[in-house]
Amino acid sequence: MTLTQLEYIIAVDTFRHFATAAQHCHVTQPTLSMQIQKLEDELGVQLFDRSRQPVVPTEVGQVILLQAREVVQAARRIPEIVKESSDEISGELRLGIIPTLAPYLLPLFIGSFMHRFAGVSVQIQELTTEHIVEQLRKGLLDVGLAVTPLHEMGLTEKPLFEEPFVGYVADSHPLAGQQELSAADLQAEGLWLLTEGHCFRDQVVNLCGADLRNRSALRYETGSLETLIKLIDRQEGFTLLPYLATLDMEEPRRARLRPLGEPQPVRQVSLLLHRNGLKRRLIDALRREILAHLPPEVAQTTEHRKLVGLR
Repeated sequence: MTLTQLEYIIAVDTFRHFATAAQHCHVTQPTLSMQIQKLEDELGVQLFDRSRQPVVPTEVGQVILLQAREVVQAARRIPEIVKESSDEISGELRLGIIPTLAPYLLPLFIGSFMHRFAGVSVQIQELTTEHIVEQLRKGLLDVGLAVTPLHEMGLTEKPLFEEPFVGYVADSHPLAGQQELSAADLQAEGLWLLTEGHCFRDQVVNLCGADLRNRSALRYETGSLETLIKLIDRQEGFTLLPYLATLDMEEPRRARLRPLGEPQPVRQVSLLLHRNGLKRRLIDALRREILAHLPPEVAQTTEHRKLVGLR
């Protein structure tokens, strides 16, 4: 059994296709298939069900693949330790970020981060929380930016900040006459939501009450916060927005914002890492850069305050 063979079976599990896995590993498909077959012969088990498309691991293959990922990650940690012993921060950072954070948080820090760490190349993907978790587990991402807590086995959550929710109300809606919105106000008709699969949608539904799922308030759904804002600008109704989405608003949009009453609901934004992930020093540099560029209105978590105090 070799590390190369383990990397090959991990690639097949990740891409669920032998040709794609071979391309990713920079070998021919016959070479990859032969090495996997040798490993299966040595172990005396079949790791993949090749009769299905896409190819899937067998039951015992799933268990072996979990261990293989642990072994390969541990092996990759050795050169990472050597790299971290130097003062230079460099390399590639693969970052996944949810759509309700990406347009609002990234511009605050990414330019400064790239300028400060010129030896780092950053690959950013806008993904749902579910896909961030999946790609972290498969080793396709180094770090994720998402809303927590998730309590996902094998992942570590590092809280960054707590972001308040803000009401956004059409001029024609009855709630427009109020200076502040209460929890009871969120039961009003006309709520606009993101589509299924967006964690922000679930957060809004939880805030507004589970009975909203069966009410006429769910008149229209979209995958973009900007679309929600434009619809309310030109139509009617209301929605909830994360605070960072309101930073660049100009009049008359700012006039449509309404704070939520105490206790003010917030969402916790965290870095997500695989428990055995690499590039910890690089990720810590990213974390510090994000915290340094947060607007003062965003509540700092206890960990954030401790970190800033140590700087």
